[in-house]
Amino acid sequence: MGAMHRITLLGRAGCHLCDDAREVIAKVAGELGVPWEEVDIDSSQELRDKYGEMIPVTLVDGVQHDFWRVSEERLRGALTQP
Repeated sequence: MGAMHRITLLGRAGCHLCDDAREVIAKVAGELGVPWEEVDIDSSQELRDKYGEMIPVTLVDGVQHDFWRVSEERLRGALTQP
């Protein structure tokens, strides 16, 4: 199940909402065996322009899933559906 999906957290240093999102993602990804990565939006002008103040942004399989807050239930649901 988990190998079919990938989570990307877009955030930046010093962002308390990013810290909260990281905890939820790490928990759900760990339980389901889903790989995840974190990308600092300040590493790319394109990411800064696109996401600006929306962070944290959660992508599932490269598609925007959530921003600002990560719902554990919603994330789990997206990762367990075929």
